[in-house]
Amino acid sequence: MADSTSSPSPAPAQPTPKAPKPRNQALRMLGLPALPSKLPSRNWMIFWTVTTTVTATIIYDKREKKRAIARWSHAVEHLAKEPLHNGLGQVRKLTIYLSSPPGDGLRFSQDHYTEYVKPILAASGLDWEFVQGRREGDVRAVVAEKIRKIRRGWEPSSEEEAPTKEPTKEEIVERFRKERGIEDYDGVRGDVVVGRHTWKEYVRGLHEGWLGPLAPPPEPAPLPNIDAQLSSEEKPAEDKPAEEEKPKGPPPQPRPYNTTNDYPAEPLPLLTPGEFAPAAPIREPHILGFLNTPTRMMRFFNRRALADDIGREVAAVCLSTYREFRQEASADAETADQIQYEQRKELAWEEKDWLKSVWKEDEPKEGEQPDTTERIRASPMILDPRIAGRMRRFELLPEDEARARQIVVPEEEIEGWTKGKFRKLYRWGASKFQKQQTVPLTDADVE
Repeated sequence: MADSTSSPSPAPAQPTPKAPKPRNQALRMLGLPALPSKLPSRNWMIFWTVTTTVTATIIYDKREKKRAIARWSHAVEHLAKEPLHNGLGQVRKLTIYLSSPPGDGLRFSQDHYTEYVKPILAASGLDWEFVQGRREGDVRAVVAEKIRKIRRGWEPSSEEEAPTKEPTKEEIVERFRKERGIEDYDGVRGDVVVGRHTWKEYVRGLHEGWLGPLAPPPEPAPLPNIDAQLSSEEKPAEDKPAEEEKPKGPPPQPRPYNTTNDYPAEPLPLLTPGEFAPAAPIREPHILGFLNTPTRMMRFFNRRALADDIGREVAAVCLSTYREFRQEASADAETADQIQYEQRKELAWEEKDWLKSVWKEDEPKEGEQPDTTERIRASPMILDPRIAGRMRRFELLPEDEARARQIVVPEEEIEGWTKGKFRKLYRWGASKFQKQQTVPLTDADVE
């Protein structure tokens, strides 16, 4: 009879573990983990691709911007090695004109000058002075006053100066130089005008200084304040001494001595030079607004082109090569307004980036006097043929530009902090393995 109890079934066979994949022996000896066997996910691929592209674009643009600035700096650095005349002469001195761009502060223009213009001027060894305007019209007032000061030396006014008048700082310095025999620079100086808004004020100041009168215009009569008169009548008079109120804010801006409509009727001084000091309008791209973010990004990634263009203009200023402003007169042009002056086209594309508030006129509030400040930026540029024909513009010669293009900038001048440290580390390590050459001593050295 068969046994009713069944024997236990055998346990299922366990799968054999897979053998580990052979590991890279080089990575194992260096203590590095094994590389992943598959690519990252789609999201990680997008993230790393975008991040790497943006980072590489910024690094490349920054290096090329440094290369362009260094190239033009090397093109003018030979000027710093030229000796002065008799050892007591003064170096050539330029004038830098800066002003606040529309809708922003003066700090933006200062940073723009420091980043693109100053390195080239410093390499040339030239001297310069600043004219900075925080409000619209400040540059115009300074340019016009400098020209009127020159004209007063030619055409002394009828009013006698007070003998007890204290000399200004400039007069003290000039007197000191004459006593020490320091000769003034006899040559072309030049002006550097940064931005379209500054350029329009600069041109307006030239016309006001050379064509305007020397005497200031009469001040307009202030409008009576009825509310203040009524309040003073109601309050009883007090015997307290009147305290002098300190003026708040910046000093008032001088009013223009003439207008653009007065140009044809005003005479030109007889001693006016045939050529004015050359000028160089420098680009200053400035755009605001959230909707303009793509434009700002494109300009940020292409700063190397801006540095190369500004470097060419500043190099022309340092090398003192200039020409006349061109004029395009059509056959049917009857008046001066119909002549196409090159001064009007300089940096005209920057006006498209200005805020809309620049073109709007502010209406005065009730009880306030109307604003008499001249709106130079929003007005078209009016030129007089007598002034426009005497203006000169800095421009680099083709042979000078070809010479600058052949300059090779060493890699160490434009590399960043990280690459510079690795280069120093490599050189330090290589110097430790190099054998020092020993020179045997001679009998004379032993004695």
